[in-house]
Amino acid sequence: MRNTLAASAAVLAFAAASGVHAEEGMWTFDNFPIARANQTLGTNIDQAWLDRVRLSSVKFGGCSAGLVSGEGLVMTNNHCVATCVANLSTPEVNYAEAGFAPRTREEELKCPGGTAEILTDISDVTARMHAAGEGLDGQAFTQARDAEAGRIEQEACAGDATVRCQVVSLYRGGQFKLYKFRRYSDVRLAWAPEDRAATFGGDLDNFSFPRFAIDAAFIRLYENGQPVVTPTHFKWNADKPVEGTPVFVAGSPGATQRLLTQDQLMTVRDVVLPLDQLIASELRGRLIRFSEESEENAFIAMDPIVGLENTYKRGRGRMAALTDPAFMAGRAENEADFRRRVAADPALTARVGDPWGDLTAVQPALRELYPAVALLEGGTGVGTTAPGGGSQLFSWARTLVRGAQEREKPSAERLPEYADSRLAAAQSALFAERPVYPSLEQLRLEWWLSKTREWLTVDDPRVRGLLGQESPEGLSARLVEGTTLADPAVRRALWEGGQAAIEASDDPLIRYMLSIQDETRAVRSDWEARIEAPTNRASERLASARFAAYGDAVYPDATGTLRLTYGRIEGTDVPGQRFGAFTTFAGLWDRATGAAPFDVAPKLLAARDRIDPDTVMNMAVSSDTIGGSSGSPVVNEAGELLGANFDSTVLSQRNAYGYDVRVNRSVIVTTGAVTAALRDVYGMERLVEELGVE
Repeated sequence: MRNTLAASAAVLAFAAASGVHAEEGMWTFDNFPIARANQTLGTNIDQAWLDRVRLSSVKFGGCSAGLVSGEGLVMTNNHCVATCVANLSTPEVNYAEAGFAPRTREEELKCPGGTAEILTDISDVTARMHAAGEGLDGQAFTQARDAEAGRIEQEACAGDATVRCQVVSLYRGGQFKLYKFRRYSDVRLAWAPEDRAATFGGDLDNFSFPRFAIDAAFIRLYENGQPVVTPTHFKWNADKPVEGTPVFVAGSPGATQRLLTQDQLMTVRDVVLPLDQLIASELRGRLIRFSEESEENAFIAMDPIVGLENTYKRGRGRMAALTDPAFMAGRAENEADFRRRVAADPALTARVGDPWGDLTAVQPALRELYPAVALLEGGTGVGTTAPGGGSQLFSWARTLVRGAQEREKPSAERLPEYADSRLAAAQSALFAERPVYPSLEQLRLEWWLSKTREWLTVDDPRVRGLLGQESPEGLSARLVEGTTLADPAVRRALWEGGQAAIEASDDPLIRYMLSIQDETRAVRSDWEARIEAPTNRASERLASARFAAYGDAVYPDATGTLRLTYGRIEGTDVPGQRFGAFTTFAGLWDRATGAAPFDVAPKLLAARDRIDPDTVMNMAVSSDTIGGSSGSPVVNEAGELLGANFDSTVLSQRNAYGYDVRVNRSVIVTTGAVTAALRDVYGMERLVEELGVE
């Protein structure tokens, strides 16, 4: 992992040329600009510091987290453990409502299907991946690349269930790195507050600041029934934070689209976001109505509603960015500068051709195909809509049917998610014991079938294949009422029985999934041939041009893998977003009205007199974060933990397409607030002691 003065000089040159801010960048750990960060912040970090931060950072599901003790204790956000809490709860014992505060380590409960990973190694496999697609086009190109990635992963990790390998595409195909992770499949909930303590202000306060939320939780990593020994971890620092302090945020941001061309972004603005927003808003409405029908339904729908509200509000912020003339003009000027640099080098122009034009040529087909592939197949990499409407039963059925079909083939010929190197992850998700609520499952399936018919139209042959002679209401009811896939023993038997067991099954959801494979697989094949392959080829040439123009001192788009960003603790003063850096418990008591969503959690309210009102609850930081950064450890120059990222402001949602230091603010729950909650509210002295707080 190299960082040189030359690379940092190149970063500064790139920043000057393209308007990049000094704090900008979700940097990979093998190309972090140490000198630039130190120069900008006045810090003195080095490679050893980077290594400690990397080995202390954890990916937990779709969230980030950080090790905070030598006994496998990990801090993340409460909303990152919400699914675990929901899976462990019942209407009678509702941990979301009451909080989860085990008095002993033996009472910590395993999160069904929960996994955690720590990045241990990064190696370059660009040459192998580029060679694999050489001279190929269309689906042959995509399949060759997928097969080579599977081979690389299998070679590096075969036979070791505690290690996961992943070939990561960076710079949209310009580089490929092999990431090796230490994987833990026994993850237990160690503490979670009352949900209201973590979500005070509800959707009104979501994506905003000031905030007054203890959005924190602890999990613990176990192996062979014992807590994992983790000598490398962040030191807990519960001191009152100071405005202007330089901080670093380590996490796994989900996805950005900053390297897309302007024409690609127009497709996101005109097609992808509108569909995703309409889908999310309509499902949210149905779930809210469902939740109002009974107390049981309210319990069932609580977590899904929160997730959808988050998705919808994030989409609103992104649409605002793509319709902001000044923001888009800045992006357009950056692209123009890039094109001028390439045009000024005849040899480079001859080598890369016109990747901008090639990407523009793909957009009409993408606009045509996106609704069908989003609704029937998912996995486009550009939107959030998914097949099955989020139904867990539908997801299990698809994994079982496709897993059986694909495992009949050699690993190199399979869909990439079923390659030998990735089967362990598929099995782990499939075999996990999770509660299934038939009423919610039917709602999701019915809504999905209805929306698919609406978007693709009644006369589309694929819709006829989905519905036959049935209505969305009747078909969804029949499938959910008749399936036995909620039983993990049934799922295991079908998986282990392979294709023969699937073909012999009379489970209605399995039979249905078998019946729609021709339609859904055809949609995927068409997308891979007409969109994915030409986009990847042109993006690879665009990356080559970018390296030639700016060197390798450019950060790649986020890919859901570990990154490091930096900034300072500071407020902001721009139209629509004027606030200081901190909120306190005194501010919480003042903001509370007693009526939802501004009602304080009962246990927190009862502890009011025990909590120092000047304790900082939340703070704003000018770091470069996005969805997936939730739970990210926020550390100082000494590598001490100051808090965890849990949100950002609405205006910061433009971060998907570009960073603006005036606007972008991450919202952090402080270690001081968490310490107060553990000690003064929930009686978790054993964790306070484990954290080393005196």
